[in-house]
Amino acid sequence: MKKGIHPENYRMVAFKDMSNGDVFLTRSTAEAKETIDVDGVEYPVVKLEISRTSHPFYTGKSKLVDTAGRIDKFKNKYAKFKK
Repeated sequence: MKKGIHPENYRMVAFKDMSNGDVFLTRSTAEAKETIDVDGVEYPVVKLEISRTSHPFYTGKSKLVDTAGRIDKFKNKYAKFKK
């Protein structure tokens, strides 16, 4: 591996799947503005819409996940570009 191209600020971060509430910990450099308490320890939290515990490929179940109306959010975001 090349020297000096990898970040040095790895720390434990909690990733929370918003569709089912699953939380898992891993080392990451991801920026987080919020924190969460896991087993009495406070960690920065990164919120995910889908993870390995809710994705149909990994679970083997077909499940519609529409958190916060993704289609409506898309339409509102790009409505300003209509002429």
